[in-house]
Amino acid sequence: MVSALLFACNSPKESNHTMNIQYPTTKKVALVDTFFTTEVPDPYRWLEDDRSAETEAWVADENKVTEAYLSNIPFREDIKKDLTDLWNYEKYGTPMKKGDHYFFFKNNGLQNQSVLYKLDKLDSEPEVFLDPNKFSEDGTVALANISFTHDGSLMGYMISESGSDWRKVLVMDVASQQLVEDTLRDVKFSGLAWKGNEGFFYSSYEKSAEGSELSAINMNHKLYYHKLGTPQQDDQLIFGGDTQPRRYVGASVTEDGRYLSISAAMSTSGNELYLKDLGKADSKIVQMVDNFEQNHQVIHNEGSELYILTDFEAPNQRIATVDADKPQLENWQTLVDEQKNVLSNASFVGGNMFLEYLQDAATHIYQCDLQGKQEKEIELPALGSAGGFEGNKEDKLTFYAFTSFTYPTTIYAYNIETGESTVFREPKVSFNPEDYETKQVFYNSKDGTRIPMFIVHRKGLALDGTHPTYMYAYGGFNISLTPAFSVTNLYWLSNGGVYAMPNLRGGGEYGEAWHQAGTQMHKQNVFDDFIAAGEYLQHEGYTSKEKLAIAGGSNGGLLVGATMTQRPDLCQVALPAVGVMDMLRYHQFTAGAGWAYDYGIADSSKAMFDYLYSYSPLHNIKEGVNYPATLVTTADHDDRVVPAHSFKFAATLQEKNGGENPVLIRIETKAGHGAGKPTSKQIEEAADKFAFTYYNMNETPEGYDHQERR
Repeated sequence: MVSALLFACNSPKESNHTMNIQYPTTKKVALVDTFFTTEVPDPYRWLEDDRSAETEAWVADENKVTEAYLSNIPFREDIKKDLTDLWNYEKYGTPMKKGDHYFFFKNNGLQNQSVLYKLDKLDSEPEVFLDPNKFSEDGTVALANISFTHDGSLMGYMISESGSDWRKVLVMDVASQQLVEDTLRDVKFSGLAWKGNEGFFYSSYEKSAEGSELSAINMNHKLYYHKLGTPQQDDQLIFGGDTQPRRYVGASVTEDGRYLSISAAMSTSGNELYLKDLGKADSKIVQMVDNFEQNHQVIHNEGSELYILTDFEAPNQRIATVDADKPQLENWQTLVDEQKNVLSNASFVGGNMFLEYLQDAATHIYQCDLQGKQEKEIELPALGSAGGFEGNKEDKLTFYAFTSFTYPTTIYAYNIETGESTVFREPKVSFNPEDYETKQVFYNSKDGTRIPMFIVHRKGLALDGTHPTYMYAYGGFNISLTPAFSVTNLYWLSNGGVYAMPNLRGGGEYGEAWHQAGTQMHKQNVFDDFIAAGEYLQHEGYTSKEKLAIAGGSNGGLLVGATMTQRPDLCQVALPAVGVMDMLRYHQFTAGAGWAYDYGIADSSKAMFDYLYSYSPLHNIKEGVNYPATLVTTADHDDRVVPAHSFKFAATLQEKNGGENPVLIRIETKAGHGAGKPTSKQIEEAADKFAFTYYNMNETPEGYDHQERR
């Protein structure tokens, strides 16, 4: 129930002991929702209409205030210059063999978008195949996905405009590099699964009404088949829609083109599984799994024998096989048993199976035969993260990427027969990794659970509590955070900072049980784990409250929002990015209802409402509390976590904050949730975050004389 609308205003405030900030006047409305017997005011509901002129004016006013503040930080431009210099090195993606050619992505250093190159032979000179930097002048149109036919003669690719999840699909003839048909439009949350060279399967929702494309709820996903040369309106509905309502529907085709597998889900965890034999005319879609309780994926076939990656009766995942003629769950047979460590991925190439396990959030890769017998462990350069090992049955060579906190992403070629790895492409980054060290520590959370955390810093660090520390985490959706190289982290480390990354419950580092321990009525565990990590860093002498910044994006933005409202005394700086801040209404926008497996929905029960209300960042900002210096970041085209979350959170925090610390919001234009963001925008945002963080810690980057440049 919603009350009548009565208009009011919150008063502009002046705050911050270092700068005189005049926040914009943000209109308030007397709007109240009633959940069971609890009345919940929502005075900034009007900011949910992010396409309205009124909201656009508010965004402009807030950005002016934020820009005025940041532009007065004397070392902001120096940080941007230093980040630009560090960023300017060649970055490579993992090659893929398609037909007679190899393809890989490369960025020369500061290109807004990485370029797709083609190689005729591995030792030949690469040639540009597709340059997304030509899609738009400002780099805000990105290449979102590519998919080749098995023979490599055709390539389908998706483009994203201004960071939106809505895509366009184009098809190119590889030999001539010419487009072969009209563009498909309004595609969302989809891959491209080719059926020979005739056409492909893709997924999408009904297009939202004009003006609400970036916020309207997405309900029933549909799987279509598009036959090349025919108009999109004639595409065949294969699964989903009103007759088979599922929130997420995806498809893949086995390497030999024989089987189509369909995954159907109502949330981000748990899926039904279906199978269609493409080799038989008019074959029916057969259900393999008829519930959403576990996760399953058809990953390979040998004739009619299907290989399935599943966590059914195996929270750490196993590989099962089944005959395609009787593919139901009760017929599955275990090929690779569940292990103590999580089986995070499996791939098939060159007649072998490559299994990727996580051991305390670090990757271990094993080469096995098709019966699951282990032949060898791939020797990796250090503890870190590896991925790749893709290709076809006949391939003798495959490729993988390796990275760690101080190990820039390096591409290796792997000889499947000999087990030898050789460097294919190695970036040249201007730093000495020997100057830094990475530790993995374990600390106890509030309930005694043992939580791992990576800590990276210069060698010889004195544990005297004085070091600026950047603590980043996620803690949700079964996603694992593993060691990876980052230019922004390198900048922080090279200036004497400490980088900390705890692996919180809710993630996938220790399997489905670890994930479940951070979902719904257990979500508080995630915040407790993060708070305990900050306390550990302070107790052990890495940093202090005055020198600690906490950061996270998306679900990690929720993490920061909940942490800073529950423990405003934990840190000096809070950096919530594209966060889920309104836990009572998140499911009302785009695909938000699909997150209910992790979060629960407020109006489903009083107990669930009470729990969500108890930690929802927006609803737990208290009048007069001294909150950390806060820089909220979001983007105007974010149609994953709509910017209204950040808008309402920032407006409420500006209204109620009782201390002198600044509360600012930085709203990027022509950008979305993060994917495809051009390099120039990434550098600008990172520079602003670091400038804000240093300034509010009363610190300056090394090599910068604060007094001299004032």
